[in-house]
Amino acid sequence: MTAADTGASTPRVAVVIPNWNGRHWLPGCLRSLSEQTWQPDEVIVVDNGSSDGSLEYLRDEHPSVRVLAQGANTGFAYAANRGIEAARGELVALINTDVVLSPDWLARMVAALRARPAAASAACKMLSLEDPAVVYDAGDVLRRDGACDQRGRFGPDDGRFDVPGEVFGACAGAALYRRAAVLAAAGFDERFFAYLEDVDLALRLRLHGWTCAYEPAVCWHAGEGSSTQLPGGHWPLVARNTIVLVVKTFPLRWLGLVAYRQLGWLWHARR
Repeated sequence: MTAADTGASTPRVAVVIPNWNGRHWLPGCLRSLSEQTWQPDEVIVVDNGSSDGSLEYLRDEHPSVRVLAQGANTGFAYAANRGIEAARGELVALINTDVVLSPDWLARMVAALRARPAAASAACKMLSLEDPAVVYDAGDVLRRDGACDQRGRFGPDDGRFDVPGEVFGACAGAALYRRAAVLAAAGFDERFFAYLEDVDLALRLRLHGWTCAYEPAVCWHAGEGSSTQLPGGHWPLVARNTIVLVVKTFPLRWLGLVAYRQLGWLWHARR
């Protein structure tokens, strides 16, 4: 599928929620979905072997939610791919369990993609769930030194990110994708397991000729809701996946910039 293949008819929309021991967060996330002014056609939870009662909660409290139980922690990238493959919508929203959506979030995100046929994804304005005056993410930026920046990260929500536009890529914690475009780009790279898989996908979508829209629809994100359960935390994955991303796609002429950034990080870590 190319950017010229999009139609103007009302799209079917699916929501995919990768879950790993997110029982604590699921009620708020699913409640916010039920309050959307644009109701999704289906909600899919891909469960990564949760042992906290998530499956029982979904069975008893949300029988209409389609559950894909993986039986083990397969990682965010794998779970997201299985959900996108199973979805029947033209558009697929990926939502983290520790995210709460404003009531107009899905309607505004759908409108953003319908208005921008060259965009394969849409990023939103993510605020901190603990402190809604703080920005968590307003679109991702990939630098030539291999570092990924999140616009507005931990800064004040002072209106700077209230204007729609275009960004490099979307944080998959709360983003909307054209399903066919993601599948044509081979989905998320499952070698990443978790972290930076969305940046890698954003880069490959760019290389396929797509852009990423930015719509300041608001959601609130707890941030690292499940990463504390990972052995050693999430930073080893971030460090490893940065190298994987660079090796996969960066030209050799950027090696000096990458080396400078890596040495800077090592110096900072030693301090």
